Amino acid sequence: MANKKYIFLNEVTDQIKSKEAKKYVADELGYHLQEAKNSWMEKGLPVAEAEVKAIDQMGSPIKLGKQMNKLHKPKVDWFMIILLVTTLGLGFLPMISLEYMDTRHFSVNKTIIVLLGGTVAIGIMLIDYRKWKTRGWLFYSLGVLLLIVIMCFSNTTINGAPLLRIPSIITIESSKSLPLFFLAWASFFTNEKLKIWQFAILFFVPFLLFFSVHSIPITFIMYTVMVFVMLWWSKFSRKTILFITGSTVGLFMIVAFTYWPFLMTYHKRSLLAFLNPEKDPNGAGYLFLRVNELMSKAGWFGNPVKKEFIPGAHTDFVFVSLTYIYGWLFAIALVIILSLIMVRFIFVSNKIHDSFAKLLLIGAVALYSVQLASNVGMALGVFPHTSISLPFISYGLMPVLLNSFLIGIVLSVYRRKDLLLTRYS
Repeated sequence: MANKKYIFLNEVTDQIKSKEAKKYVADELGYHLQEAKNSWMEKGLPVAEAEVKAIDQMGSPIKLGKQMNKLHKPKVDWFMIILLVTTLGLGFLPMISLEYMDTRHFSVNKTIIVLLGGTVAIGIMLIDYRKWKTRGWLFYSLGVLLLIVIMCFSNTTINGAPLLRIPSIITIESSKSLPLFFLAWASFFTNEKLKIWQFAILFFVPFLLFFSVHSIPITFIMYTVMVFVMLWWSKFSRKTILFITGSTVGLFMIVAFTYWPFLMTYHKRSLLAFLNPEKDPNGAGYLFLRVNELMSKAGWFGNPVKKEFIPGAHTDFVFVSLTYIYGWLFAIALVIILSLIMVRFIFVSNKIHDSFAKLLLIGAVALYSVQLASNVGMALGVFPHTSISLPFISYGLMPVLLNSFLIGIVLSVYRRKDLLLTRYS
């Protein structure tokens, strides 16, 4: 009679297309069949007859399977897909506006970057994110290892930050470790046994390694904001979270005052120029004054015909160049479109009850919003200039891949939001 149960379950799952849904439905129906069987046994029926009664209660396996297939069909967040395609498409605009698309190098590279970005997002969507929950130590170890490799084997620098350049293939710098730490911390924060001292060690080891490789300041900021935003959604008590946050802020202030004399000249001059650019108009303050001048000349409708030199027009200051060329109306529309991605992250997170999924989404919001706010903020003169890209718009492979990865995470969570397998909870 035991075979009758498995035959029934197989007939049901044969109607279901999704492999993940097959397993979920089989587990759920198996549980309910056992409950019904126990109920009939309590009424005095023998084991075999109780099982037959429980199966008969379920009705037609074909009909039930079709209902389950419709109910548990993997979801696709088409709104997020549309935002992804739109932003990847907008990434061509700086190339066109600055006439870089006429150069084969830029046109081919940008096309490859966009295709890779889309592939990463869809590829991550198809991966079951729940399998990562128990692999936090693996991701953390890989992130630490990557920083150590950069520290030991770097062969070039940009603005004083060491890089590991593999000729004609890829450039590896410290920010590449952020996705690994992102996945690691989402895993760590779901562990109710995580202690304060463990958090401190896990947090400061990468932080000190970032310092050791002289990472650009925005890398520290992105890492810190990501961890502490996720901390507020962790299983720590509110009292513990407040204690950790307050202690860390105090420690950072002490370190900032202590480290200032040893700060690299490039970063120090940049910070001082931000506070008073007029003091060094032909040196460190030039870039700040130039950006302010270009933004003030933009007007509502821009200067599509007038050509002026714009530093970093297709990379760090792409928002400045697009605002100058197309005007403030376009700039506002662009910020709204890019902000919709962040809003969608938050919207999906509010629909999710799985703690690991929610931490992934909250971490994604933190990483994405820091990039968006920093790039737009430095164009508006609110933040110091940092080597931070405007998500999807700035030219460059890794910024596109990072944000495509974050969108892929959201798509993966959304796809499985109705499949809460107990083995992953």
